[in-house]
Amino acid sequence: MKKLARLVVLLILVTFFNACEEHRTETQQTASTPVADTITVPTGSANNGDTLVSGKLKVYPLSDSPSFNDAILTLNAPAEKELLKNDKVHFAYDIKNYQLSKPTLEGSCAIDCANSGQGQHIHLILNNQPYLAKYTPEFDETLQPGHYVALSFLSRSYHESIKHYEAFDLRQFTVGKVKEKDVDLTQPMLFYSRPKGEYKGAETKKILLDFYVINATLGVNDYSVRATVDGNVFLLKSWKGYLIEGLSIGEHTIKIELLDKTGTLVKSPYALSERTIKLLPETN
Repeated sequence: MKKLARLVVLLILVTFFNACEEHRTETQQTASTPVADTITVPTGSANNGDTLVSGKLKVYPLSDSPSFNDAILTLNAPAEKELLKNDKVHFAYDIKNYQLSKPTLEGSCAIDCANSGQGQHIHLILNNQPYLAKYTPEFDETLQPGHYVALSFLSRSYHESIKHYEAFDLRQFTVGKVKEKDVDLTQPMLFYSRPKGEYKGAETKKILLDFYVINATLGVNDYSVRATVDGNVFLLKSWKGYLIEGLSIGEHTIKIELLDKTGTLVKSPYALSERTIKLLPETN
């Protein structure tokens, strides 16, 4: 009888110590599991999941847009480093798996954001100036004499860029008799796309913030984009389209900067842009 009692006690103790060991192992595994990437929040902002909040403004990624992963844009003219004597420059693209002048019907921004009535298009950005929206694969553009860095990319009808290698083209050319330049296009660069111009009525509720990153990868321990909206700072760690909510009627200033891994502004020709937009009330 005594042997049986001792055996029962021994079994209880073994079970207890095994349970403690399992709990200890589970705790160690939980502590060593890598934490998912999160958006680093600068001073003055609060992070609520993927949403960044500063003052009355809220910035969050646009997540439900159609991807168009197989869309291809190829620029055939002008050629890389071409010297053009005529100020009327002919642009010629090949577009595959993507239809220009067609509305983008999928995604919440198709309803909630400012849309082009002419549908999907090309954004042509010359020297990081406000883009030209083009709805045909060939067109002529009259340019002043000078050196041009031209970024072209496919855009949804609500102006969000398609962000993969085959959907854009970056090159340089010269117009007229001016001193030639040779910009290093392998440098990390950031081009401003949206917001742009004026917004009216319902368009003012959600404003698309969109940019194009070249030769750099955004990430928690990598490059980042610092977006400053009316003095409110948002540090963006993912290359996506973002929505801005909380802007009042009137003028607003948006600045974007490409930062390196140390949080320092990148030293390249195109790393900082600033624009002013205007929000207007609905008119009868």
